[in-house]
Amino acid sequence: MGNLINITDLFGKTRNNLYIELNSTAMIPLQLLPGAISEILASVTDTGVLTLADRYGLMAATFDDSLNDEDRGCVNRLLRAVLRGRVKMVNELSAAF
Repeated sequence: MGNLINITDLFGKTRNNLYIELNSTAMIPLQLLPGAISEILASVTDTGVLTLADRYGLMAATFDDSLNDEDRGCVNRLLRAVLRGRVKMVNELSAAF
């Protein structure tokens, strides 16, 4: 079983606790594509949903030590929007469904 990180504790209390599971036994190397964070932010702004592909991009961003402050701020804004219910998470690969 992986470790659970309560992201609600990072951004304040909400009605529902959200958890991210980190599985240390099956870590796959991830590399963030250039411009991915701004593309995810633009997509979420247009659609109001965070897709499965977007979440994989955000996961890659969290493991990227070289992420600049602007992109890190964008990731934090996206996570806060999900926690506050402004952005809906869907299990689709694309927002065009």
